[in-house]
Amino acid sequence: MSEPILSARDVVVKFSLRGQILTAIRGASLDLYEGKTLAIVGESGSGKSVFTKTFLGMLDANGWVDSGSIMFEGMDLAKLKTEREWLKIRGKKIAMIFQDPMTALNPLRTVGMQIQEVLELHQGLKGEEAKARTIEILGQVGISDPAMRYHQYPHEFSGGMRQRVVIAIAVACNPRILICDEPTTALDVTIQAQILELIRGLQKKLGLTIIYITHDLGVVANVADDVAVMYAGDIIEYGTAEEIFYNAQHPYTWALLSSLPQLGIKGQPLYSIRGTPPNLFNEIKGDAFAPRNPRALKIDFVKRPPYFQVSPTHYARTWLLDPRAPKVEPPATIKAMRAKYARDAI
Repeated sequence: MSEPILSARDVVVKFSLRGQILTAIRGASLDLYEGKTLAIVGESGSGKSVFTKTFLGMLDANGWVDSGSIMFEGMDLAKLKTEREWLKIRGKKIAMIFQDPMTALNPLRTVGMQIQEVLELHQGLKGEEAKARTIEILGQVGISDPAMRYHQYPHEFSGGMRQRVVIAIAVACNPRILICDEPTTALDVTIQAQILELIRGLQKKLGLTIIYITHDLGVVANVADDVAVMYAGDIIEYGTAEEIFYNAQHPYTWALLSSLPQLGIKGQPLYSIRGTPPNLFNEIKGDAFAPRNPRALKIDFVKRPPYFQVSPTHYARTWLLDPRAPKVEPPATIKAMRAKYARDAI
C-alpha cells in the first residue's frame, strides 16, 4: 500500500466550556490515501466535523489539539498555531465544503467576488485575470451563464446552485484534499445525486483526495473507497467500503448498518440503537459503546480495547476480536448482508 497523504495519530481535542473540560476527540487515528475517497460516518455529535477541522486549523477559540500528530507534507498540522501558518494550508492545500451553503456564503457580496477573493489571496491573481478565472470555475461546477451569475448574490440562487458555488470556492485553488461536510444536507434526492456526481467529476479532473463527513450510509455506499466509523470522539472501525458494509466487526458498526431503513423486514419495527452517546465531560472507561451494546463483554466496561487488525486495510477497536473472546454472533441483518455478499461473489 502507498504512503498516506495525511496520517493522524492519537489525536486528542479538548474544549473549555463553562469552567469544565470536554474531550471531544479521544485518541483518534486514521490514514488518508491520495486520490481516494474516505467517508467518516457516525451519529450526530460523534466528533466527525471537529476531527476534520483540526486538519484546517478551524477549531473554535475555546478548543485545542491537546496531543497527537497530524502529518501532512512532512509537517505536523497539530503543531501549527498562527493564522499565518494556517493560510499556507487552509484553502490552498486542504479545503472544505460546509454543510449549509446559505450560511457559508456572505449574503452582502456577489458570488463572483467570493470566489475571486480566494484566487487573489492564494494564487496572486488580480483584476480581469482573476475575474476570468472565476467565471471559468463557475462554469466548471455547472453554473449556467457564469458571466451573468458572477454579478448575482446568494439569495438569487437555488439551494443546489448555492452548493455549487461553495464547491467552486473550495476547489478554486486546486487543493490536494477536499473535505465535504454533509454536502447534500437539505437537498432533494435529484439535486443530491447531481452534487455527488459533480464532486466525483472534479475529483477525477483535479486529482482530489476527498473526505466525506456524513451520517447517510446511502451516500457512503455510492462514493466511498474507505470508511472510518466514529463514535464518542474515536475511530472505532476503519476499512474499505466493502469491508465495512459486508464484514463489519464492531458492534456499533453493526448497529449503524442495522438501522438502515432499506434493510428493514416488512411487518417488523425498524431497528434503532438504544440509549444515548456518553457525556464527553466525563472520563470514559472501557469501550464507550458498551452501555448501549447488548452484546457487551465484562471487559468492555473496564478496559478500552486496542485496535485489532482484520486485514491489511481493516481494523476495529473491539474486544470481540481478541483471540480469548467468546464467539458473539452479529445481528440477523448483518448475517443476511454477509450471506448475500458471499452469494454475489460466487
